[in-house]
Amino acid sequence: MSELRRRGVRALGVDPGSKRIGLAVSDLSGTIASPLVVLHRSKSRQHDLHEIARIAGEEAAEVIVMGLPINMDGSQGKAAKAAIAEGRRLATLVDVPVEMHDERLTTVTAERSMLDAGLNAVERRKIVDKVAAAIMLQSWLDSRAARLRRET
Repeated sequence: MSELRRRGVRALGVDPGSKRIGLAVSDLSGTIASPLVVLHRSKSRQHDLHEIARIAGEEAAEVIVMGLPINMDGSQGKAAKAAIAEGRRLATLVDVPVEMHDERLTTVTAERSMLDAGLNAVERRKIVDKVAAAIMLQSWLDSRAARLRRET
């Protein structure tokens, strides 16, 4: 088993939206995801991807996990196809793998948790994307840990 598979992994989670991009990062052990930052989309997708690549480098990410907005019936609509294309373009800018991960209901889950925490609409709007990215990344980390347990 490779060293990367035995130990934790530093991962950057990306929740791509049409207006904002939520970013989250895992701890060094690859166990816990935390919200990092919300990027506002610029007029240039290429600029946005370079910004994600820059942050991935700053965070020493060993893998980038891009949220895949699959429809509830499991099909891939326009948003999923756009995320896949964006993930492919990002992969050309970084020296780490870019993986896609199902992000269904992450924004809904993020909204509910922030409502439960008592945040008002203005506060929620500022952070919902990075919280959704953390929820998606945590799901990826948990599925990775389960996969590694099955393999050992």
